[in-house]
Amino acid sequence: MSASSAPVVDPKMAVPLTSRPAFQLLSKHFETASTLHLRDLFAADPGRAEKFTVEAAGLFLDYSKNRITDETLTLLLELARQSGVREHIAAMFAGEKINITENRSVLHVALRSARTDSYLSDGHNVVPEVHEVLDRMAAFASRVRSGEWKGFTGKPIRNVINIGIGGSDLGPVMAYEALRHYSRREMTFRFVSNIDGTDFAEATHGLSPDETLFIISSKTFTTLETMTNAHTARDWLLAAAKDPAHTAKHFVAVSTNATEVTAFGIDTANMFGFWDWVGGRYSMDSAIGLSTMLAVGPENFTRLLSGFRAMDTHFRTAPLERNMPVIMGLLSVWYNNFFGAQTVAVLPYDQYLKRFPAYLQQLTMESNGKSITLTGHRVDYETGPIFWGEPGTNGQHSFYQLIHQGTKLIPCDFIGFAQSLNPLGNHHDLLMANVFAQAEALAFGKTEAQVRQEGTVEWLIPHRTFDGNRPSNVILAKQLTPEILGALVALYEHSVFTQGVIFSIDSFDQWGVELGKVLAKKIAAELAAPDDSGLKHDSSTNALMRRYRHDKA
Repeated sequence: MSASSAPVVDPKMAVPLTSRPAFQLLSKHFETASTLHLRDLFAADPGRAEKFTVEAAGLFLDYSKNRITDETLTLLLELARQSGVREHIAAMFAGEKINITENRSVLHVALRSARTDSYLSDGHNVVPEVHEVLDRMAAFASRVRSGEWKGFTGKPIRNVINIGIGGSDLGPVMAYEALRHYSRREMTFRFVSNIDGTDFAEATHGLSPDETLFIISSKTFTTLETMTNAHTARDWLLAAAKDPAHTAKHFVAVSTNATEVTAFGIDTANMFGFWDWVGGRYSMDSAIGLSTMLAVGPENFTRLLSGFRAMDTHFRTAPLERNMPVIMGLLSVWYNNFFGAQTVAVLPYDQYLKRFPAYLQQLTMESNGKSITLTGHRVDYETGPIFWGEPGTNGQHSFYQLIHQGTKLIPCDFIGFAQSLNPLGNHHDLLMANVFAQAEALAFGKTEAQVRQEGTVEWLIPHRTFDGNRPSNVILAKQLTPEILGALVALYEHSVFTQGVIFSIDSFDQWGVELGKVLAKKIAAELAAPDDSGLKHDSSTNALMRRYRHDKA
């Protein structure tokens, strides 16, 4: 496809979402379904709790506490078929260039492939290249973890700092926190992403330069925030090491720009590449995960990849009606486009997953935060919802009040585990009791009659009544292992993909982040100028810049 020619779009996706027969039937069905209460749905169907469940890749999903009936699910699945979800799954795995605005394949699934698999990009099997990088990562990680890799004073590396931003930061930091139980505890791992100097200052506080390794993660090696922090890191090292040649002992690169990497002072033998068919927010299982491998070791990183692969296989092969990512994606479309629910709360009841909601924010909102269809038309429906959340019981003492009794409908994903990695007394039973209790309370609430029977005075009854009928999914696994983390991430990746197909948008570009970056470069140069006579922005921006320059001086 040339830059001047418009891409060919699947005819199914060219049909506006609101014009698809299943969507129109769902609109009519919603008139009735929206009046149904989960209390009545459960009372009418004793087998509901077993009917609306699915298992895959070590995960168990109970979606029975959603405001759906058999007819709702049938119509949602028909919408998926009319939108071409099955065909687009096949196209992605086949390496077709479904990222049409950048004319690229979308093959993050190849990053976790078995050596015997085959994934084609432009007719070329990329799997051998993937495993060549993984093997080099494993060899490097083993040298660092064993103490063989030495710093400029001959001491082994004890501290690892990953410098990146976006997918080059959110994925690694989430994975490190999630798998901290499996990490090398005598090593320190920190992450720098913000261009705010405080981020770098705090990350290096208390560390010895001669025992610190920096991983610079930037595909182009030109990303403003990452390279600003990288140069500061090099200055920090050389203030102690003096000789620029020592840079090679303390810096490695995750990049594809050998020229810039060499110019920085990093030996290209220590450059780990990835490919343009890997989007940043889908890259934590590529070389971007080098810090993860250093923390947990090559064996556990391999286990992580196997969890991804198990969910990939399920997504690729399971029928739509038993396909966990498809079901979750359809439920999101249902609430987003019919109930007007604009957010989704992800509530992991495991402290290790404290960064999981933040990771999902980029995955979901950068992917489906679009308002233009693949055919170039503005949508007349809702696309990606806002994702947010907090771990454990913390949120219960923060925002759950709004979820339970506020005016906004907020679908929730609860994530819990049967076994704790740190069993202490009855902590875990109490933790999981809250998972089940919150989902139950959201679904069924408490009626005025129930509150009155408790002896509550009449004037207080309205305040203590819970409407219920607030939907949730409950995702359970036996234990948070590397495999389960991989499966969880892949579950949401493929749910996002499913929604993008139904919305007829490109889930794999991110043009929306470009304008601000371009303007920031221009403004940064203007802030460094000797005076503000050349400012040509709007009156507000000009005034703010002048005030900043005055106060800074």
